Amino acid sequence: MNHPTELKYSKSHEWVKFQEDGTALIGLTDYAQDALGDLVFVNLPEAGDEVTAGEAFADVESVKAVSDVFSPVSGTVAEVNEDLLDAPERMNEDPYGAWLIKVENITDQEELLDAEAYIAFYESEEA
Repeated sequence: MNHPTELKYSKSHEWVKFQEDGTALIGLTDYAQDALGDLVFVNLPEAGDEVTAGEAFADVESVKAVSDVFSPVSGTVAEVNEDLLDAPERMNEDPYGAWLIKVENITDQEELLDAEAYIAFYESEEA
């Protein structure tokens, strides 16, 4: 599995890419999309909505189940990736290119992990 070292990761299997302008992109990790299987639907918030670290902000539907997506940061949704509404399978094809939301005005963040710590975390969960 691929876990880019420049990203941060949450224990609920989301990735965060902090931008130079103070915003952050959030998406599902390679591990999460692999565990979920083929994604067929995504339900995203709207720009202007507030998200809270540790709380669900979206859900994704796969051929296996519907799963909540949790925000690793608190802030305001600046933008949603509307391309995923028509093509949720992009999360399976490119989990680190297919971001879900961009968050601005970040005020809080969960305890985020680097790639090495994230891999150790999910491998310990599987054991």
